[in-house]
Amino acid sequence: MMNEVKKIVIIGPESTGKSTLCKQLAEHYNTLWCPEFAREYLLKHGTNYSFEDLAIIAKGQLQLENNYELRIMSDEYKNLHSKFNIKNLKLFLDTDMLVMKVWCEYVFGKCHNFINEEITKRKYDLYLLCNIDLTWVKDELREYPEEKPRQELFKIYKNILSNQPTPWKLISGIGEERLQNAISAVDTI
Repeated sequence: MMNEVKKIVIIGPESTGKSTLCKQLAEHYNTLWCPEFAREYLLKHGTNYSFEDLAIIAKGQLQLENNYELRIMSDEYKNLHSKFNIKNLKLFLDTDMLVMKVWCEYVFGKCHNFINEEITKRKYDLYLLCNIDLTWVKDELREYPEEKPRQELFKIYKNILSNQPTPWKLISGIGEERLQNAISAVDTI
């Protein structure tokens, strides 16, 4: 019999390899990963975002996560996992409402109430916190190339994870080492 979906969230400051790690883990476990809604939204609407834009982004992320969870529970994926005798479906998430909370508070000093409510409602099986040991790489959406904000954001994420009930692991290393560290962490659930 098929167990429920195990949801693993990859979080951390920008340019720490979250999307790459999500994709690699999904490939390794023959499953899906849910991308970050903010990327598409900001590419379409620009990077001069407001506090209200973050509410739209958060709601879009919640809907995207729900869609991926429905998709992974579809017969297509259940059959695929039965074929490989995989008992636990895994869904990797490139972000969640903790990230939205940090983003709102770091940029605007406040957070939308529904984000805090969703944090208490949604249940995950594991968080992977990406360390800031990767070199920051510029792209059209990244905001914080300086080391100080990266360190501040990393400490914020680590503090939040240390004070919530879901297990979490710090993921460090370059390239294959980072992936293997993440696989070892995921294999614990």
